[in-house]
Amino acid sequence: MEQKTYERKEIANIQLPDKGHHLSDKFKDPYLLDFLNLPYGYLENDLETAILKELEKFILEIGKGFAFIERQKRMIVDGEDYYLDLLFYHRKLKRLVAIELKIGKFQAKHKGQMELYLKWLNKNERQEGENSPVGLILCAETSKEQVELLEMHKDGIMVAEYLTELPSKNELEKKLHKAYIEAKEVLEKRKLL
Repeated sequence: MEQKTYERKEIANIQLPDKGHHLSDKFKDPYLLDFLNLPYGYLENDLETAILKELEKFILEIGKGFAFIERQKRMIVDGEDYYLDLLFYHRKLKRLVAIELKIGKFQAKHKGQMELYLKWLNKNERQEGENSPVGLILCAETSKEQVELLEMHKDGIMVAEYLTELPSKNELEKKLHKAYIEAKEVLEKRKLL
């Protein structure tokens, strides 16, 4: 309760068209990664290395049911190498979960990158009985309007912000409360449509 898990799940759910969506309540926004103790000016590789060093805490933060599969998953497309930052499997969803780490603000081009990864994983890694892979783009800052306009959920992609330093408890509560209220308003508007 102290970490506002329910509210952070509701904020992530705003990307989905309805509460019954298969990705509902499986992701959060933002993710609290303060336990990584990252230095100022960290790079994506530093973030990835810190996550792997603290893998148990990271898995507990992203949620129950996740199992680590691989780091820097190599994918060859048209003779070019691509590397997915982190690959997990979610037991309840019965699907691979691709995680891309971004140290900056979310950009529309990240969707295309993740779509490529998901299609490659679906073609080359998906096993019998598994559902199509889904993706999570973790950014230092999200762009709610871009995420909404791009309808990321239709492609099985979630976008979430991460915090590497926790603001004061009061400040965090205010930020999460504001985002939670905004999420409720969007969900209520959807019901009216």
